[in-house]
Amino acid sequence: MNDELQDLRRRLVVGHKADGRSVYDEQAKAELVELCMRPGASVSRLARECGVNANQVCRWLRERGHVRRPRQATSRAVSTPTAFVAVPVVSAAAPAEERLVAMVQLQARLPNGVAIELGGIDVRHVGAVIEALGRLRCSVSTKG
Repeated sequence: MNDELQDLRRRLVVGHKADGRSVYDEQAKAELVELCMRPGASVSRLARECGVNANQVCRWLRERGHVRRPRQATSRAVSTPTAFVAVPVVSAAAPAEERLVAMVQLQARLPNGVAIELGGIDVRHVGAVIEALGRLRCSVSTKG
């Protein structure tokens, strides 16, 4: 942390309310908001280094009329896999042989103990559903 942020952190909190919430110096808040508006600045990092919750800093930004624009995606960005699977809808006008599809029941137990039962899945989409379930993040902390 550089000297500017250390000084800002020291000046930011000027007291505490009876319920424990912090009271902030208005000038220091304004300085932190300005730092957050710099190109490439991370609100989360600046808030953490100043000892303030990032949600609080975002609120200060909104209150002052500053709307942060989302960062531009870079070529290094990794796309986050989605848990949704595209399911094609066959119209009633399709020939009967195309509408006849084998339907299966699918049961899965995730590492956190959550059991999923899906009925009537088109057999052509089972692989995609299993792949999507495999990419889901789940907390093992809910195991009982």
